[in-house]
Amino acid sequence: MHLLRGLRLVCLLLCTPFPAASAQRPAPRTVDTTSAMARAQRTITTDGLLNDISTLASDRFEGRAPGTRGEDSAVAYIASRFRAIGLRPGNGESYLQAVPLIGTNSLLDASISAKGQRQPLRQLEDIVAWSLRPDTLIQVRAADLVFVGYGVVAPEFGWDDFKGVDVRGKTVVFLIGDPPVPDPRDSTKLNAKVFRGDAMTYYGRWTYKYETAAARGAAAAIIVHQTRQAGYPWTTVQSNVHEKFEVAGGTAHTPVEGWIQLDVAKKLFAADGKDFDALERSARTRSFRPVMLGASADFTVRNTVRPVQSRNVIATRPGSDAKLRDQFVLFSAHWDAYGIGRPIGGDSIYNGALDDASGVAWLLATAGAFASLPVAPKRTLVFLAVTAEEQGLLGSSYYAQHPVYPLERTLANINMDIMNPWGRTRSIVSLGYGQSSLEELLAREAALDDRTVKPDPEPEKGYFYRADHFALAQRGVPALSFLFPGADWLLKPQAFGATKRGEYVARDYHKPTDEPKADWDLSGIVDDARLLFRVGLNVANGTKWPTWNAGTEFRARREEMLRAAKRH
Repeated sequence: MHLLRGLRLVCLLLCTPFPAASAQRPAPRTVDTTSAMARAQRTITTDGLLNDISTLASDRFEGRAPGTRGEDSAVAYIASRFRAIGLRPGNGESYLQAVPLIGTNSLLDASISAKGQRQPLRQLEDIVAWSLRPDTLIQVRAADLVFVGYGVVAPEFGWDDFKGVDVRGKTVVFLIGDPPVPDPRDSTKLNAKVFRGDAMTYYGRWTYKYETAAARGAAAAIIVHQTRQAGYPWTTVQSNVHEKFEVAGGTAHTPVEGWIQLDVAKKLFAADGKDFDALERSARTRSFRPVMLGASADFTVRNTVRPVQSRNVIATRPGSDAKLRDQFVLFSAHWDAYGIGRPIGGDSIYNGALDDASGVAWLLATAGAFASLPVAPKRTLVFLAVTAEEQGLLGSSYYAQHPVYPLERTLANINMDIMNPWGRTRSIVSLGYGQSSLEELLAREAALDDRTVKPDPEPEKGYFYRADHFALAQRGVPALSFLFPGADWLLKPQAFGATKRGEYVARDYHKPTDEPKADWDLSGIVDDARLLFRVGLNVANGTKWPTWNAGTEFRARREEMLRAAKRH
């Protein structure tokens, strides 16, 4: 309680947005401060945001893991806030959408055999592996190891890492990320025409690699962990030793999935006379072929399995235009974190303050701003707090497959995952920069605040494919998504943002230390939330539907969806 009071005092002193006419940034010149829109924006405050973050990230919510008392508390709190704001239930008479999950807790015994020698693989230290199959006992025996490079099959780039090699019953070993293909005109850069250069594509995501292994009948799929390419340290991988979830009857999985330490992988390759670094270089070329590693793996996984009825939380503000209220603008964030897990520094509650209580606080504040408008926007607004994002975008994927509101009439999705608690910025970062026409609207509204829109400074980490909007984008819904949205901090050195993001990933990301901090400055969150409120309002009242830009992998899916809707 003393910490919460201290945080609020700090925010009152430091976080409240200072007058825009100060030396930090000129006053917005084109926003009418007497308008209903301006009054609605002003309902988004540091104090309100901090209250929701601090509540959701408190120990009494026990880390908000699906299928726990923490879920019950989080779902009840969000639904009660939607109700208090004045929003209608989003799923008939209910604020809840049931999401059927299967939970598995895995105990692993693993080893590698090479040249007659058996080497145990220690869970956490050497490997982190599990099984998402809903069976109590999974055994993989003497499954030959085969290195498949990046494991990418991308016909549009003329790329096939498998070359027809049969990996059924084998343990496939992958590199994380996309193949880094040099620019033929400048070897110091990556070729932007192949796997989007520095920016990760979906081929680089671990989910793609596991899906590919399962589709090809592999017995196990193991990714070599490399911190820079993954975007997080081994300690983050270690946090994966907990109950895992999959949608009931959902995605097929190999019997065993997991990650292996880089140094352990190098020793494994060397035991068969293979040079890991040389094979990694070879995997960057189209001519790469899978390499047998002269070793085999044994895995025994004992699972505790349980069904879990998890929940998305949905609320709406119906549109005011009789002709347009059956069209929708969707706002989303995930409510889940990692629950109670392996203690670190004596603390076992993974509170998830920034990831993603801050996103839910943004969602609630945005909902409140729209509810305060005396006349609702023309189109219906949908506010969606999803479950099990940390388990692989499960709640958003379930909504995309079972939408309460038709996706062909959903104009846009604005999604938030981890906000900026470090003060005001001159710019806002859009993940997957350049993907949709929504960014033109974002840039226009940002300019009213004398701000700019910038691309993700870490495109190689594939954040665009790691948040809930992606599940809907795959089905064609144009999206804006944000993670650490601020850039170019006022009165801070140029490297300030990168330093703070790096510190958060190293110290707090998916750890019990992701808690409210006494030195937070939430004024930047207020700026971003007010900006995105205006963007959403423009979409809800606009005459043009947002579109995917030419060349994006989602454009064809959207066009196909709209054509199908017209036929029916």
